[in-house]
Amino acid sequence: MCGIIGFISRDQKLIGGEKIATALNCLRERGNGKGAGYVGYGIYPKYADKYAIHVFLDSSKDYDKIRENVRYTLEKYGYVVKDEEIPVEEGVLEKEYVSWRFFYEFDEKYKPFEEDKMVELVMEINDKIDGAFVFSSGKNLGVFKAAAWPHEVAEYFKIDKYKGWMWISHARYPTNTRGWWGGAHPFNLLNWSVVHNGEITSYGTNKRYVESFGYKCRLFTDTEVVAYLLDLLVRKHKLPIEYAATALAPRFWDEIDRMPEEERKIHEAIRMTYGSAMLNGPFAIIVGTHEGMLFMNGDIEKGNAMFGLTDRIKLRPLVAAEKDDLFFVSSEEAAIRAICPDLDRVWMPDAGKMVIARVNK
Repeated sequence: MCGIIGFISRDQKLIGGEKIATALNCLRERGNGKGAGYVGYGIYPKYADKYAIHVFLDSSKDYDKIRENVRYTLEKYGYVVKDEEIPVEEGVLEKEYVSWRFFYEFDEKYKPFEEDKMVELVMEINDKIDGAFVFSSGKNLGVFKAAAWPHEVAEYFKIDKYKGWMWISHARYPTNTRGWWGGAHPFNLLNWSVVHNGEITSYGTNKRYVESFGYKCRLFTDTEVVAYLLDLLVRKHKLPIEYAATALAPRFWDEIDRMPEEERKIHEAIRMTYGSAMLNGPFAIIVGTHEGMLFMNGDIEKGNAMFGLTDRIKLRPLVAAEKDDLFFVSSEEAAIRAICPDLDRVWMPDAGKMVIARVNK
């Protein structure tokens, strides 16, 4: 089940959030009202160089005190430039959590390794502060999610008031874990945002692997670990994004055996080195980022990109499409055509092979 759809403007044209809300609502039957969410890139131009930290505060507790604990933790390494409750439409949802945002800048002495520090802060808040969960921590982007239907989440967070050059969304159908606000998708860390349809049956192995590097899985949904794996493989270990995708969905050994020697050695090394990062189970994921990324041609650039990836035998559907500078990935073609009826190209990505769109230079 689960419905996923995302799109990116290669020219980085800003598009209103009502488009992604319309598209996701077409996939509502893939969910059950227990989770939906959106992430927009480019939505905070006024604070583009600041971290936009979105935090859930448990409304059943003293959330003012929880908020102050979060602020105190953040101010150990930098400055809160502005903070406020994320604007919501009152009465649409029962407010189980208060959604708060902090626009944040690191002290100069921490800026050379600020991304490591931000990951450390996210893990500390989620692990140590009772009643607080960071669910978005990148620059010039924001995640908006709740345990509700897609149209309810869009109305509650006033998604139509935001404009972004990339949007990714998810309608959840919880199976192995409960539906709750923090367990809704997208999952985000720094500039990585992930939505997922299916089940990560290797979650236990993947969780132990990332936690050996200091990450902490505290949001009680298997997809959380995918965002941490991408941060580890690409940002920390400097793998080209193509190789990181191969680590998540590696070639079968018989395929590797038939490869030319140089290619075979690379894929053997990935499988042996990153066996614990391999995702098992039926899955289709969409990932967005504007992290600095290394590509196989040797380019290191801002990496503004969106990509889709399925498991190695494609047990979950994924369709891609293009129209002018727009690139779409979704569970269903119908959701794409709901907002862009006249497409230039539609195709089905191959099983276990990444399909990616990067912004124009």
